[in-house]
Amino acid sequence: MSPARAVGLAVSAVGVTTLLAGCSVEDTFNGFGWPKGITEQGDRMYDLWIGSVVAALAVGVFVWGLIFWCVVRYRKRGEELPPQTRYNMPFEILYTVAPFVVIAVLFFYTAVIQTDVDRLSKNPDVNVEVIASKWNWQFVYSDSKGPDGKPINEVGAENYIPVLVVPAGKSVQFKETSNDVIHSFWVPDILFKRDVIPGVENRFEIKLKDNAEGAYVGRCAELCGTYHSMMNFEMRVVSPAQYQQYLDLRIAGKSTPEAFGQLGLPSYATKTTPFDTDRTKRSAS
Repeated sequence: MSPARAVGLAVSAVGVTTLLAGCSVEDTFNGFGWPKGITEQGDRMYDLWIGSVVAALAVGVFVWGLIFWCVVRYRKRGEELPPQTRYNMPFEILYTVAPFVVIAVLFFYTAVIQTDVDRLSKNPDVNVEVIASKWNWQFVYSDSKGPDGKPINEVGAENYIPVLVVPAGKSVQFKETSNDVIHSFWVPDILFKRDVIPGVENRFEIKLKDNAEGAYVGRCAELCGTYHSMMNFEMRVVSPAQYQQYLDLRIAGKSTPEAFGQLGLPSYATKTTPFDTDRTKRSAS
């Protein structure tokens, strides 16, 4: 059996074994280290990551195959010096053109998905203004009006952190501003963060999945000062019906803890657990 054929059979055996296992890429390789998000944009980024890793592995297997083939095929067989070749034009063209093709393909898909992730719709289902300050968050529900005629807002206090309530299955557009220094709005489970900069209005939009209901830890991801580590919040994803009921209760003058109590939702957050790299345990408490 030739060395090239042996390498090919080995690679094929690995591929066939994986297929026969009947598992998805996520089940078999755990997403190659990339977590699954709770937004549609997160799924696009996940697909880009998986495609990039598979492409990298394909190139790697090809290069490793060539290396091992050369090691076996051209190993020393005696004292006679093998023929010396100054250049091989087909190979030189291959290893010059191939990297540019790989880079061009990766750049194309990266640009397409980045544009999709950054896209803003004219009429999102929910608009939320995020105001950051040392060292707290304020969430303003721009589409609502409270008892005082102003939009409902949520601010953290000494004995509890602020909670951002958003509906599952809906698009949410965030407008970010800062009152002092640069902060960064980050919910690890949406696989996205964006800086909150003084004097600059940043926007981004997410489309939450229908099954995204739950409580998620939020962080400031920019070192903003002494109490940066305490600048936490919680994003509570509820059903669209519960979200509307929550707004109605807030409009009626109820506080967030009172609204949660009447809706039968988990108790109001007073702290967040440190970010846990175990994807099955990451949550807010």
